Parts: sequence; structure tokens; C-alpha cells
Amino acid sequence: MAEEVTTPIGIGVHGAKRLPSVDVDTFNIEIKDGDGFLGDRASKGAFQKIAEDLRKPLKKNGDDPLGKKPMKEISKSALDEILIGDDVAAAALVHGAIEEFAQEFAYVIQRFFKNKVWEDTECIVVGGGFRQSRVGELAIARTDIILKSEGLKVDLIPIQYHPDEAGLIGCLHLAPSWIFEGYDSILAVDIGGSNIRCGVVETGWKKSKDLSKATVWKSDLWKHADDEPTREGAVKRLIRMLQDLIKAAEKEGFKLAPFIGISCPGVINEDGTIEKGAQNLPGNWESSKFNLPALLAEGIPTIGDHDTAVLMHNDGVAQGLSEVPFMQEFDRWGVLTIGTGLGNARFTNRKRETRKDRDENGSKAKAAKD
Repeated sequence: MAEEVTTPIGIGVHGAKRLPSVDVDTFNIEIKDGDGFLGDRASKGAFQKIAEDLRKPLKKNGDDPLGKKPMKEISKSALDEILIGDDVAAAALVHGAIEEFAQEFAYVIQRFFKNKVWEDTECIVVGGGFRQSRVGELAIARTDIILKSEGLKVDLIPIQYHPDEAGLIGCLHLAPSWIFEGYDSILAVDIGGSNIRCGVVETGWKKSKDLSKATVWKSDLWKHADDEPTREGAVKRLIRMLQDLIKAAEKEGFKLAPFIGISCPGVINEDGTIEKGAQNLPGNWESSKFNLPALLAEGIPTIGDHDTAVLMHNDGVAQGLSEVPFMQEFDRWGVLTIGTGLGNARFTNRKRETRKDRDENGSKAKAAKD
């Protein structure tokens, strides 16, 4: 039975606090704000609502420069074109929405910093689909300026990888180091409220041991929200997607590791069940009897000549992990992902000497010299 499958020794536990390169200090914090959650004030939907509110008085007079389409139907690329287009009024309206959203986002981040776990964060990486647009980049940059002007010492930067690939690449950092010595790629799964994306991720370990050269060789996307599958149907489709990727990788000559990393919404328990936060997925994924990692290991028992190991973590954590190679100048850093909600995770680097250690060691060396 699926619930009897356990994680192999030497691989780790699902939703782990301690990973090969970082300690996960916290993830998926849900801070209440009035009748709702704080993160809802800095989501994709929040930006759309801000823009719609700005349009309301203009619509009454027939002067809405964005036309008749609701914000939900205006693509990110269309908004980006407006910013550089000849319609000054339309560009001004979008800039206005960016400014109001940045003010809200800054407020949300300040509230996060009142949480003891977040208070000494030095850098925040912003991911999620909203980041992958000029509108998103401007909103992030403006928020950074607001925070600094109000005395909060934190750097706010866009995630480096494309948001569609960051969750897959982040799964590499769930794997134990011995995986990279014998294999050049892994299977990764990124589960969202609307889509499931699977991919073959090249480690790039021979080029760079810190995994900074990792790339997605091939991926497959299923928009499950369009099909409205059952939970069991979704798992079967996911297994087929992974089996197809295994065949493609073997045909291409990859040394595919017997490992599958999963990025999934919600609070992930050590046994692979989901405690909460998976309400947007098809069916009841929060049942104590449902164990996705175990079902995948059951559906794909071996990869190559070895038993398949599966590890799952929160999707915000996975996106953040893709930034590990680029966050080494900081001791403590976090990730916020702007999407349907606001994913969040906070990390402490532990593999390399921290800035505090370097300062202390430098002081000791200077004292000894004097």
C-alpha cells in the first residue's frame, strides 16, 4: 500500500528543516490581517484589484484608457507594452497601479519582519509569475526603494531563474550530494493550483559544484485546472508524464538519478502528507491517507537499475532553493513568491562560513597581529 512506502535511508525527510546547503527556518507562514490573510494584499489578484479600482471612475465617464477588458483578461505582456507605448494615459494608469501595489507589498514585508524568525533577514528574493514581467520588476524595485527609505535594511531582488523553471531547479537542492557524483540529471515536479510541470533538470555539477549552472533540459506542462481531474486521475497523469520524461532522457543519453524532487503547495509533513495549504489542488490532498511521494515511488519503483527515492517540499521553499548559489554573500535570506497567494520561506546558509564568522575571525586575526 502507498502509506507503507518510506523514504530510503540517506535521502532525508519530506519538508525537512535541514537541507544540504541551508537550514529552512520557516515556510508557509500565514499571518492574519483583519478578516483575511496578510499575503492576499500582495498577490497577483491584489494587483488586478488595485488596477480595477483605479479604472472604476474612468469607466463611468467612458475614459478608461485600458478599454473594456477586465484586468484578469489583460496579459502581462500587454501591460508591459502599455508601459512603453504611445498611450500616455494608459501607461500612467499602470504606473499608478504599480505604485499602490508596491506600497502594499512594502507593508506586507514590514509585517513579516515583525515575526522573530524574519527580523534579521538580509535579502529577499521575489519569485512567482508576477515577477516575470516589466510590471513585476518595477513593482519589486519600487518596493525595495520604499523599504530602504523607511529604514528597513534588506535587499529586494527578482529571482534569477524563470519562475516556470525555478521550482524545478530548486528540487536539485533537496537531493543528497552523492547524487551528483554519479548522475548528471534528476526528475523534478512543480505542482501548482492550476498547472503541474515536470522536467528533467541537468545538474551542471561538473561545471560548477554549487549547482549555479543547472538548467531544465526538457519539461512538460499540464493545465490540470482545465480538465478538473480527480485526485487519483491527477496522480496517474503525473506518473505518465514522468515515465515519458524518463524515456526521453534515456534516449538522449542522460545519466538520470533514481531521484524525484517535488515542489508542492502547503505545509509538508515529514511522512509526505500535506497538513494544510493544498486546497487549490484537485481533490483532497490534505487527507492523512494521501501520500503523493509514496504513490510516485509505487508508480515508478525504479529509475535505471536503482530504487526510486522521492522527496517533497513546499513550493515556496523549492523556488527559493534555486537561488542558493547566488545568496552566499548573505547569512540569512528569504523568498516571497507572488502568485495566487504569497508563498514565503526563510533560510540560513550553513555550508559556508557566514559573514558573522568572517567578521569575528578577521577581528581575532587583527587582535593577534596587534
